[in-house]
Amino acid sequence: MYNLPNILTISRIVVIPVIFLAIYIHSALWSIFAGVLFVIASITDYLDGYFARSRNQNSVLGRLLDPIADKLLVVSALLIIVANRMVSPVTYIPVIIIMCREVLVSGMREFLAEFRVGMPVTRLAKWKTACQMTAISMILLQHLYVIGDVVGFVGEWLLWIAGILTFVTGYQYFEKCIDYIYTVENNKKNPVKAVEQEVIKIAEKVKTAVSEKVKQQAQKKNITKSPAKPVTKKSSVAKKKAKSSVKKAEPKAPVAEK
Repeated sequence: MYNLPNILTISRIVVIPVIFLAIYIHSALWSIFAGVLFVIASITDYLDGYFARSRNQNSVLGRLLDPIADKLLVVSALLIIVANRMVSPVTYIPVIIIMCREVLVSGMREFLAEFRVGMPVTRLAKWKTACQMTAISMILLQHLYVIGDVVGFVGEWLLWIAGILTFVTGYQYFEKCIDYIYTVENNKKNPVKAVEQEVIKIAEKVKTAVSEKVKQQAQKKNITKSPAKPVTKKSSVAKKKAKSSVKKAEPKAPVAEK
C-alpha cells in the first residue's frame, strides 16, 4: 500500500480540496497556485504507471485507485471551472460531454466486470486524456501575467478538441459493449455455440497457466542448477599427452645377466 506508485495516486485525490480552496479565494496568485497543483497532479498520472512498471510494484489497490483518482481530479476541476465561469458558456458543451462520458464508461466497465470482460484503454483515449489535462491546466493558469489571456484562449480550444475525442472514444466503448451484449443474446438462443465459446475460454486460460508454470519452473532450475564445465578436445588431448609422458619417464627394469 505504501509504495511510491500508490502514494502518487493517492496524492491526486488529496490535492483536489486544495485546488478547490485555492480557486475560491479569488486571487490571481492563488489561481496560479491551483493551476500549478493541477499540472503536478497530471504529471503524477504518468509517473505512477511508470514507477509501477519499472519497479515491478503493480498492486490491486493501485489498479483500483488509479482510474478513480483520474476521474475525481478531472470532474472536480471541470466543476470548479464552470462554477467560477472561467470559460465562456458555449464551452460548457464539451464539459458536459466529458462528464457524461466518464459516467457512461464507468457504468459499462462495472457491467462488463460481472462477466469478467475487460475494456482496455485505447491509444486514442490516452490522447484524449493528455489533451484534456493540458486544456484544464491552461484554463486554470489563465491568470498568469502577460500571457494569461492567450493561455486561457488556447485552453478553451483544447477543451473542445478533448470533448470531440471524448465523444469518439465513448462511442467506441459503447459499441464494444453493445457487441458483447449481442453475442451473449445470440449464445442464449444457441446453447451449443455458448458451450463451445466457454470451452475455448477455459482452454486459453489453462494454456496460459501452464505456460506460466513452465516458465517459473525453468527459472527455478536455472537458478539452482550450476552449469557443468564442458570437456573440450584440448583438455582430453592434454591428459593423453600427460599419461604418455609419465609412461616414458618410468625407469625400465634392469635386464639380468645370463
